[in-house]
Amino acid sequence: MSPADWLRFLTELADRADELALRWFRTAGLRVQEKPDLSPVTEADQAIEAMARTAVRQNHPELGVLGEEEGETPGPTKARLIIDPIDGTRNFVRGIPVFATLLAIEAGGEVVAGVASAPALGARWHAARGSGAFRDGHRMMVSRIASLERATLFHGNLGPGEGGPPPGIAGLIARVERTRGFGDFYQHMLVAEGAGEIAFDPVMHPWDIAALQVIVEEAGGRATSLRGECSIYATSLVTSNGAMHQAILDTLTGSTKGAP
Repeated sequence: MSPADWLRFLTELADRADELALRWFRTAGLRVQEKPDLSPVTEADQAIEAMARTAVRQNHPELGVLGEEEGETPGPTKARLIIDPIDGTRNFVRGIPVFATLLAIEAGGEVVAGVASAPALGARWHAARGSGAFRDGHRMMVSRIASLERATLFHGNLGPGEGGPPPGIAGLIARVERTRGFGDFYQHMLVAEGAGEIAFDPVMHPWDIAALQVIVEEAGGRATSLRGECSIYATSLVTSNGAMHQAILDTLTGSTKGAP
């Protein structure tokens, strides 16, 4: 199937995931459990991933599945669905509307299509490899700002939890024009939209990265690990408009090799 064909399937899954997420969002009695890594999982997370796995079995049995809640189910081909049923589960649990279902298709070792759907924000971002990136049907492009001194930096948690921030975060904050603490998927989508230039997550998994990577790249930006790896299997994510990417990485990691 083409990336565009896969995107249609992901959109169908996102429609159903939105319905499930909103069914539980801000409801009394939401069941929340703690996973071994101390992160929360809700019945909404579990229901969305179960729905997606059922849809794969019924409609695309050639796909494997890699999901946050149920792990990896190999398929007969090298293509698979990668899903984070609710990215921003802590927000979801606290009634904060910044959460999304992240869906991507990986084929032949490359992410070829991705969707990030945030129903409580009324927003959806998508991209198919080679076809551009879009929010709610409108084409997105990263900003053209080319100096750290004019850049907006988005970030998530700056405390000791979730791995803590990179060692050079204070130096980067001191250089940019402004910062905003949105975190999770949303900061990276804002980079894709051109609303800011830099976003980072120091601890990530493939299901956190896959959809975001293709969307940012198709919007003209860059998405790598803190070490500069262009892989969803790296354990961190830095997105940018591309113009200052190496300087951002060098500053965040405390390196001086590429510092301007």
